[in-house]
Amino acid sequence: MLRAAGVEFSADPAAVDEAAIKREHRAAGRDALVCAMALAEAKARVVAARHPLALVIGADQILVADDEWFDKPDDFEAAAAQLRRLRGHSHSLVTAACVFRDDMRLWHAISMPKLRMRNFGEAFLSGYIAAEGDAVLGSVGAYRIEGRGVQLFAHVEGDHFSILGLPLLELLEFLRERGILAK
Repeated sequence: MLRAAGVEFSADPAAVDEAAIKREHRAAGRDALVCAMALAEAKARVVAARHPLALVIGADQILVADDEWFDKPDDFEAAAAQLRRLRGHSHSLVTAACVFRDDMRLWHAISMPKLRMRNFGEAFLSGYIAAEGDAVLGSVGAYRIEGRGVQLFAHVEGDHFSILGLPLLELLEFLRERGILAK
């Protein structure tokens, strides 16, 4: 998304224990919004420590259906089970992003698009997973709405970029305010 928007950047993955952060937040009774921001901040802090003075973007997303939090599926069976669980129901994608410089958070945003999956059949589900292959394992919802996954949905409400994993319009505004992008 950043590249398509004309923003120059380099990627530097952060190795944080996402499962431990999620367990900690669930045990403390914190909601997905707080946890998603904690994940984004943890990632940004780790990378910012390796790149002094750089602006570092951290982002994360948690899929919430009712009170259940979903992770990326481990295998195709888990992806199919997850999509069956979401089929015919609504869920939210809690999307958090922040920008750090050194150990200071300069900006943050949270977005919560709501999506309702249609009541698709088993034949569609099998064909979808076969066609998408490993891509279903790389997404918290086992779908990519920017691709074939859009066929899973009956209704989408909210920011498209946040569904893809980053509140891009808000981030671009921050970068313009900082003079990194032209106004």
